[in-house]
Amino acid sequence: MFSLMIVVFVLGYTAIALEHNIKVNKTASALFLGVAMWTMLMLDASGILGLDIGGRFSEFLSNHPDLLSLPKWEQYVKYVADNQVVEFLGEIAEILFFLMGAMTIVEIVDQHGGFKIITNRIKTRNKVKLLWVISFITFFMSAALDNLTTSIVMVALLRKLIHEKHERWLFAGVVVLAANAGGAWSPIGDVTTIMLWIKGNVTTASIVTKLFIPSLVSMIVPLIILSFKLKGEMPAKEKHHPEKVHQPSPATRRERHIIFILGVGALLFTPVFKLISHLPPFMGMLLGLSVLWIFTELMYHRKRNLDDKEKRTVARVIKNVDVPTILFFLGILMAVDALQTAGHLTLLSEWLDKTFTSPYPPNILIGVLSSIVDNVPLVAGAMGMHEALPLAQATGELANYAIDGSFWNLLAYCAGTGGSILIIGSAAGVAVMGLEKIDFMWYAKRISLLALVGYFAGIATYFLMFG
Repeated sequence: MFSLMIVVFVLGYTAIALEHNIKVNKTASALFLGVAMWTMLMLDASGILGLDIGGRFSEFLSNHPDLLSLPKWEQYVKYVADNQVVEFLGEIAEILFFLMGAMTIVEIVDQHGGFKIITNRIKTRNKVKLLWVISFITFFMSAALDNLTTSIVMVALLRKLIHEKHERWLFAGVVVLAANAGGAWSPIGDVTTIMLWIKGNVTTASIVTKLFIPSLVSMIVPLIILSFKLKGEMPAKEKHHPEKVHQPSPATRRERHIIFILGVGALLFTPVFKLISHLPPFMGMLLGLSVLWIFTELMYHRKRNLDDKEKRTVARVIKNVDVPTILFFLGILMAVDALQTAGHLTLLSEWLDKTFTSPYPPNILIGVLSSIVDNVPLVAGAMGMHEALPLAQATGELANYAIDGSFWNLLAYCAGTGGSILIIGSAAGVAVMGLEKIDFMWYAKRISLLALVGYFAGIATYFLMFG
């Protein structure tokens, strides 16, 4: 069953990748995969957990000595069903509630025309200029917020600027590249950098100074290539969609500005809330959503002359949240967590560690694998292989594993930008895929090679800078 889990995982990911070919929604495949992986683990718990790869099961029993008197099967049930599933579900719920909050905030700002404050200032219709403007806005916004939230915001902006579907898909693909690149050099820009930063493997000054230029290069190289391919200008919105009539927002200009400030402020406040309160980021996101919700409720209470259908309250807008995308996240993360519990990811990390002495090959492989498998457990496994040593204790080859050492910085870069190679390889990519309904194979043909070239260009830049 241990080996069969890998086979089922590969088949499940193949079904997700070929959803349009097999005519089965990727969310259905992801949910089936997530439940199937845990079911196989539970059915063969004695065989899989008996291997005790990584020693997690032994550690669990040592922390709960009262369970030693129970039969082995009951110990497995306690460990898997009552401990691991619940623990991972808590971690997954943080991501899902964060995503729901961000998507709702973006939707309420969009419904009231708040993003026109930005889109009205983007005057250029030249495709190349627009590509660079969108990319740089995404790159720096991702570092300040995070790549997931930034992607959601930028997709909302693209819908205002570009109406033709495949043109918008191309720009959305570049948004994924820029968001992941921007998140890699900031301690709060990506889940993996947050993990490394909080545990003390990297410091803010180091990750910013060492990874800013490589991350920038990983975005600029694909942009240069695309700049030679894109020609002409975007069609005027009125000419492209003459039949489409946009309903005016029921909010005044001043109210639209307040909604925009509250919405963007809520997104920006989330990492600050975490630093101040030490609570999970999703709670800061929900706090921001609640403030925006209260404001819109009071605003519409004053507009009693409006018909109920005209009121774009949060209670109405939240129904537009893309639930299939939320469930897709749930299924994928459940499947990966099952692999982590069974020990597959631990074996992979150990093999990488034993096979390579240089920090480059294992991190390059981790980056490529992160385009297929969620980068969080990969980074967690890599972090568990080595302790971040104080600089005074790290000599010789161990210097790579010192605090702010090359291994940790490369891990942050590779895990962050490597997820752009496939659209399912990062939270930003999955969110854009769900929002824009981008086809997996379309992204693989149009964007993946660009992302791969940028990925290796950034690694080469890091090597030239630090050896």
